[in-house]
Amino acid sequence: MQPATAIDYRQLTERLAVSELTPSAAEAHGILCGLICAGHPDAERTWTEELLRGTDPADLLAQECRQSLHALAETTREEIEGPGLGFAPLLPADDASLTERAIGLYDWTRGFLYGLGVAGVDEQELSEQTREIFRDFAAITHLDLEGLGEDTEEGEESLMELQEFVWVAAMLVYEERGQPEGPAP
Repeated sequence: MQPATAIDYRQLTERLAVSELTPSAAEAHGILCGLICAGHPDAERTWTEELLRGTDPADLLAQECRQSLHALAETTREEIEGPGLGFAPLLPADDASLTERAIGLYDWTRGFLYGLGVAGVDEQELSEQTREIFRDFAAITHLDLEGLGEDTEEGEESLMELQEFVWVAAMLVYEERGQPEGPAP
């Protein structure tokens, strides 16, 4: 499952080195998606400030990072809010190792939970289905990624299923919390 964004994963990860948080591109995207799916009214600004806190606005590397973040934020919001199934988590390319892609999914999930926290989402205010998503995402952040070993067909299938679950779960959170007009009746 490749993201529909035209953002280069490795390049964005390199640019994010200016951040005190030093997130991967996947984690940064997860934070943004968490904020958007939570219905945060100013998700992009909050996200950018969170990632670039403490950087000098005049620093050229910080400016490049800010431009990349802005492009990613615009595309991501369009994908999440738009019709169809254009949204996908920003993860390492399909030709990356199984371990690298699993770490990317771990990072994205952790970032998504962080974004929900920054947005002030109270788990007790959510439906049972969305609370279950919280628990499942927390479980993903506790997976033993070191034990993955070499790329195997079984590992590939498991990772694909997990990616699809995370994608669907994020969209369910958006349906409940993030849609501008509120949850569907």
